[in-house]
Amino acid sequence: MIGRLDGKVSAVRPGYAIISAGGVGYKVFVTRELLLTLKQDREATLWTHLAVRESILDLYGFSGEEELRLFELLLTVSGIGPKSALAILDIASVETLRSAISAGNASYLTKVSGIGKKTAEKIVLELKDKVGAGVAGSAASLHGDEEALEAMRALGYSQGEARDALRKVPQEIERSNDRLREALRILGSNKK
Repeated sequence: MIGRLDGKVSAVRPGYAIISAGGVGYKVFVTRELLLTLKQDREATLWTHLAVRESILDLYGFSGEEELRLFELLLTVSGIGPKSALAILDIASVETLRSAISAGNASYLTKVSGIGKKTAEKIVLELKDKVGAGVAGSAASLHGDEEALEAMRALGYSQGEARDALRKVPQEIERSNDRLREALRILGSNKK
């Protein structure tokens, strides 16, 4: 197994990066957020999961062990493959996802990620006791994200744009109006 990869970023492409280590270029699938931090010709360290299927070996990379652990927990849910698990990690921070799952909030997963209701309920049911409780402020910010996401969609932002902006809002900001205001500020500063 490849548990961690230290090397130079050779290329950054939509959905993956090529990390050169020991004379080998590894194609590593990563979240959008991590992809934005990887710069060509810079050193990178990624925690990895090697997915083995019939004749395919896919490598998935993460910025930290907590993200890797949640990814591997998601893989234990029947019907969730590596691509789906990576997409779920793309929707919010690890703490926010933990809070949603431990609180039994399947509607957050369906509203924010676009996964189906039955799949979201299955994730909550199977992982509720395994993910541990989230940070105290995460539950409040979770509710604020749901409301802020709906407001941003009404303002014409895509679900992806809204999710990405809300992911960057600090967990300490809990009220939905404050989370919305901060997310809109982030989106505004990105367009400049």
